[in-house]
Amino acid sequence: MRVAFTSDNVAGASDSVFKAMMEAAQGDAMPYGNDDGSAQVTRMLSELFECDVDVFLVSTGTAANVLSISALTPPWGSVLCHQESHLLNDESTAPEFYTSGARFVGIGGADAKMDPAQLQKLVNQKIEDVHSCQPSVISLSQVTEVGSVYSLDEIRAITDVAKTAGLPVHMDGARFANALLALGCTPAEMTWKAGVDIVSFGATKNGVMASEAIVLFKRSLEDKGFSSEKVAKELGYRRKRGGHLHSKMRLLSAQMISYLTDDLWRINATHANAMMALLQDGLKTVPGVKINTPAQANMLFCTLPLPMIDHLQAEGFGFYGGRWEEGVIRLVTSFRTPKEGVEAFIASAKTFAAQQ
Repeated sequence: MRVAFTSDNVAGASDSVFKAMMEAAQGDAMPYGNDDGSAQVTRMLSELFECDVDVFLVSTGTAANVLSISALTPPWGSVLCHQESHLLNDESTAPEFYTSGARFVGIGGADAKMDPAQLQKLVNQKIEDVHSCQPSVISLSQVTEVGSVYSLDEIRAITDVAKTAGLPVHMDGARFANALLALGCTPAEMTWKAGVDIVSFGATKNGVMASEAIVLFKRSLEDKGFSSEKVAKELGYRRKRGGHLHSKMRLLSAQMISYLTDDLWRINATHANAMMALLQDGLKTVPGVKINTPAQANMLFCTLPLPMIDHLQAEGFGFYGGRWEEGVIRLVTSFRTPKEGVEAFIASAKTFAAQQ
């Protein structure tokens, strides 16, 4: 394949991450998260988020999302998320499995962002009605499933509804770093200061091999009347029950330490976002190409003439298409996307358009 724009999952891991794993593999260390490295991760994330946090490392984003939510909802509850969210459409039945059957309810809104008015209406329906599942958690994706990013005001609009209804808020941060850099704010400002209580802090899409962090904001939960100690305790048991308490946790913590050291997470996300900006700007100049939802981070949906799609794929460019409306493709850049590859993609599209 010439250049892959299929997903940021196609990229490997940063060299420093593998080096950290190799170093952590030497000698002995206490298992199951009782190693010094795991404690260091908690300290580093507390510093990053400017508050006291509990951290639970897992190896997949799916586990981070569904374990986070499962600790905050009863089986008879409903988890409110956007109708195009990853949780609702791309986690198979893991959400129902880990929550023991809680219902996931899709809410509308432009650009894959929940509409606060629709959310407000739903959280007030049939409260304490035994015949209905009860709203229990709100989950928002940052970056969204179509490549847009919630602004800080948009996050607060969602969390204000949650606060009034007494509901905790989860953030699916699979592309957390990409969103953060797009907004130009701090991790604290995009999470607990904006009313988010728990975040799936993604790293695998941005240069880590297999390490994701569930980050629990103690004060935020306590302010809403929840016992952060109880939630943390339950998360611990649920992680074990779900098969994600790794015995050699130090290999996961080593990855996360490397990711958080010397701003690697910022450097990687900066490159991915810059390559998407370059790609999007170039595609805007190609006749026949329509930008659907403008990319704010590192993912773009656009519509191309079908012959152009065939041409680009024949040229060796990889991307997803055929899963949505006819002619719609998804392009994703990563920390390893080469600038030359982006320029070649744009040039190939332009060449085809000029020949038509």
